[in-house]
Amino acid sequence: MTNYAHPYIPDPKYTTRVAYFSMEYAIHQPLKIYAGGLGYLAGSHLRSAAHLLQNTIGIGILWKYGYYDQTRQQDQHMGSSFVEKHYEFLEPTNVTFQIIVHGAPVQVTAYYLDPKHFGTTPLFLLSTDLPENDYLARTITHRLYDANPETKLAQQMLLGIGGVKLLDELGLTPEIYHLNESHALPAAFALYEKHNDWEVVRRKLVFTNHTPEEAGNQKTDLHVLDRMSFFGQVPIEDVLRVTQQTGPVFDHTLAAFRLASMANGVSRMHVETVRRTYKQHSGLCPTIAITNAQDHHYWADKELYRHLLQHQIPLLAERKQAMKQPMLEEVSDQTGKIFSPNVLTLVWARRFAGYKRPELLLHDMERFHRLVTNIQFPIQIIWAGKPYPTDYTAIGTFDRIVEISKQYSNCAILTGYELRLSRQLKQGADVWLNTPRVTREASGTSGMTAAMNGAINLSTLDGWFPEFARNGINGFVIPTTNYQSPYVEQDAADATHLYDLLENIVLPMYYQTPDKWATMMRNSLDDVLPYFDSERMVADYYDRMYHQEVVQNPPLQHRSV
Repeated sequence: MTNYAHPYIPDPKYTTRVAYFSMEYAIHQPLKIYAGGLGYLAGSHLRSAAHLLQNTIGIGILWKYGYYDQTRQQDQHMGSSFVEKHYEFLEPTNVTFQIIVHGAPVQVTAYYLDPKHFGTTPLFLLSTDLPENDYLARTITHRLYDANPETKLAQQMLLGIGGVKLLDELGLTPEIYHLNESHALPAAFALYEKHNDWEVVRRKLVFTNHTPEEAGNQKTDLHVLDRMSFFGQVPIEDVLRVTQQTGPVFDHTLAAFRLASMANGVSRMHVETVRRTYKQHSGLCPTIAITNAQDHHYWADKELYRHLLQHQIPLLAERKQAMKQPMLEEVSDQTGKIFSPNVLTLVWARRFAGYKRPELLLHDMERFHRLVTNIQFPIQIIWAGKPYPTDYTAIGTFDRIVEISKQYSNCAILTGYELRLSRQLKQGADVWLNTPRVTREASGTSGMTAAMNGAINLSTLDGWFPEFARNGINGFVIPTTNYQSPYVEQDAADATHLYDLLENIVLPMYYQTPDKWATMMRNSLDDVLPYFDSERMVADYYDRMYHQEVVQNPPLQHRSV
């Protein structure tokens, strides 16, 4: 059998053997096994774990068709296609074993991503795409987040149960199983079958919750789970007793909070939201804040930071200007529009979802028109992002922006928001716009990597941003409205504040006081590192989660706004 040991001797601080389970990983553009922010975070986790010589292994799934390929229809509206992917750089392990899905055996194998390719820790990707399986079993690993509810459950079983079994088959049994979201929850039941002791399971299990969104915290009919063999051989009565649930609906996130020894939210603000959400429930494990972060080795522009370290502030603006070119070429290639490197370019780019409000700039079309036709302070606006392929509301929003962009030569919406385009947009953006409804964004990380490339964040005060923002010094804060008010009122107030900021502060500063803009860029570049570098994050996981050293978080303190 191939030796799958780490290509390094683990640092003495990080010798605890950890298996990190994630449904998606954004490792590098050629490996399309991710949908959005969760994958970007997981990719940075594995890269930084390797940088720090941590004894961590990644467990994921090899998606035959990926998430989907974002395309355009004849009228430029969004389309989606599912194209089979091939990865010659992945090595077959030739290990096969079986799991039980819906009472029937399913054969499983795994592929290995050698750390030498993309600078990660070892990563194993599970697959059921084997000739021994029938077509239904093979479809388990066809599409990331399959729209079929039972296929989605089978994917979770594969990740959790299959991941536990694979590690044992390879002789890589870890001390800690880290569930990056509740997708791999069935790992807990596989561990109970091994040890027959829930306390042993708890000691081995830690859990990261990534979203307060209802859609991201799955609830499933208990009898569907039982019929699917979701709990393995563990009797349903034992499952209900240990997770303190009564049915008939099983709460996956609540179960994870009760089966893990430690959990974390992904920003201080998110932990406050989690505690409010689950305050009526007893028996939850301790939950701490470990704020998400991204790998500066992968994302940050080295030349910008060289100028910063050498205190060559005037050169920051020159470098930023040069960094725009790939983005401008992409806009021209996709839309036929020629954008200018001399015009302030604002970018909104992330997964299209209702609470993220990609259309907030369009809330008042009269003010939007005034903004984009201002001759004194011109602006260029770019949107990009992938809706879930069956989220027709989000796709409708994308298509509305397509139609509006047709009317303005300085507006564009791009398809294919993956790692390569993400890098181009962050390198080219002057302003990185983030507009979630407050308390709905657990963390968000795109603004971190934008800041590492000299973009100035303009955002509502949610997720990671309260831990970073110094309004008018390293970014622009959209004043917080009453987040408990109806959405229509929140959206109207936030849109008004956004227009006011752009018209009265952001655009005049960019054109009239470029030295002040360069100072803001310097402050942003300086403030985002090292705290929002994922080396800090993965060190926190070892120190505070894997080693079980509980550190009480201080009350959340917003920066002065």
